[in-house]
Amino acid sequence: MKAFLGAVSVFGPGLAGWAASRPILAGSAPWAMAEALPPAPAILAPGDRRRASATVRFALAAASEATEAEPDRAVFETVFASGNGDGAVIGGILDALHEPEGVVSPTLFHNSVHNAAAGYWHIAVGSTMPSVSLGGHDGAFAAGLLAAMGAVATRGRPVLLVAYDTPMAAPLSGLRTTALPFACACLLRPTAEASEALLELRYVAEAAPDPVPADALDALAPANPAARALPLLRALAARRAAQIHLPLLPDAHLELRVTPC
Repeated sequence: MKAFLGAVSVFGPGLAGWAASRPILAGSAPWAMAEALPPAPAILAPGDRRRASATVRFALAAASEATEAEPDRAVFETVFASGNGDGAVIGGILDALHEPEGVVSPTLFHNSVHNAAAGYWHIAVGSTMPSVSLGGHDGAFAAGLLAAMGAVATRGRPVLLVAYDTPMAAPLSGLRTTALPFACACLLRPTAEASEALLELRYVAEAAPDPVPADALDALAPANPAARALPLLRALAARRAAQIHLPLLPDAHLELRVTPC
């Protein structure tokens, strides 16, 4: 499958948006670990802004930056991919149920569903376009990319892919470790107009080769499912051709070829 990448965004430790992160990802500026704080989601109404969790804020920050140049954000199909969903919210609900009263906050409850981030986004931009919210454990970014490029290829429409995950609190963190927050977004198009790169995707029915981190920034990838996008982001930032292997399942991966436009 093929698609053209029109815009991209990133938020993570030491990566505060695409413009600030591009020289770091390209290797022309040093990377340093720093706390990742999502900007306030300006696209949300004040009431929704107060209710939005940190996980939703990261997802919307990435989606907003990748579409900031678009005159109408409501025209895009979306794919939201997350390995954990909102683990902090789920943990809060489980803690509440463990108490004698067993009372769950309505705000926690409506943020607990796996498509919460997609719901906030589509309400905020007034979109009725199709949306898919995927899991995928450590292969969540690859699953999201596969779904998004499949939608571009079959329906010939642009698709916004958003991948995001944030750390869980104890005791869930003892079973599912996510060491840091990370979110990114890619706006994929069927045509080359105003595109950064051509992406070509192939499903390979065998395990992905073991990655060899080149530096400390590459080493972030195992710490968050969404950070598996780092090899793609680094190739885009440096405007270099690359062939990338994205783990999808224990016995399958995606081979992604990146060609700058």
